[in-house]
Amino acid sequence: MLTWPHPGTDWASVMDDVEPVFLDIAQAILRFENLLISCEFVARLQQLERELNNFAETRGLPGRVVAVPAPANDTWARDHGPLCVDTAEGVRLLDFRFNAWGNKFSWEKDNALNSHLAGAGVFGKLSVQAVDFVLEGGSIESDGQGTLLTTSECLLNPERNPAMDRAAIEQHLSEWLGADRVLWLDHGYLAGDDTDSHIDTLARFCAPDHICHVACHDPDDEHFGALAAMKDELQAFRQVNGAPYRLTELPWPDAIHDDDGQRLPATYANFLIINGAVLLPVYDVPQDEEAIRVLSGLFPEREIIPVSCRPLIEQHGSLHCVTMQLPAGVIEL
Repeated sequence: MLTWPHPGTDWASVMDDVEPVFLDIAQAILRFENLLISCEFVARLQQLERELNNFAETRGLPGRVVAVPAPANDTWARDHGPLCVDTAEGVRLLDFRFNAWGNKFSWEKDNALNSHLAGAGVFGKLSVQAVDFVLEGGSIESDGQGTLLTTSECLLNPERNPAMDRAAIEQHLSEWLGADRVLWLDHGYLAGDDTDSHIDTLARFCAPDHICHVACHDPDDEHFGALAAMKDELQAFRQVNGAPYRLTELPWPDAIHDDDGQRLPATYANFLIINGAVLLPVYDVPQDEEAIRVLSGLFPEREIIPVSCRPLIEQHGSLHCVTMQLPAGVIEL
């Protein structure tokens, strides 16, 4: 799922830079699977549908595009898209409340997007269940076996669910997502990040027993202490069987700043796993090649596809942040 940028978003002044990134992501996805895109500008959406379906068809690719007009404040599908849970009764589509990371920006259109998609028949006979709980997809990481990884800075932020403490939030995650346990990181952040330390910028499961994470070894870097403390926490975590997790450090990219000198949240942890491949954000810095090498080792049976995401971090997110995966059979083709 991609929520396409349009001139009514904060991307307006850099559309010529950011649209090629979305096109690269879309074309990479179509090599392996179907793609759902929405856009507020109907004429652009129709053009994209024709161009991308033609791209897939002329190359004999398995993916096809479903395009739906829908209003949106921004493009961060990871956080306003539906969360899908596999149950004994089938897939549940959950529409958690989205309030732009604690009311930092406008959010009303994004919060209604899943209802628009459902109303357009995108999900066929599957209903989308509204959940009165603020939760962004980028704030949780699942091993697929009942363990969630998250950060206290994000989920305990009082601008999200102010009446809930850690125990109450864990109860909601258990009730709605089937979490048997939650591993909380109390340390770790990226400068320039608007999300209050989303886990998908910091640490990711690459197998149920294996976590990769960002790491900084430069004592002069502002992140050094916090990320060292985060690594200590990861080392202390235990699997359900009591064994420690295997840990792999991801490269630390050179600092990237915007035109105003603000540091931008470049991270290799913001990769996207799709059928047969991993889309890896790169930033035109020397560490990109090492990131490709590390990810190739983490996912040896998948193709690693680098996508230049330097324009995305201008708005303080990256590749995983602008995408949301949906299980096979959810989209009505």
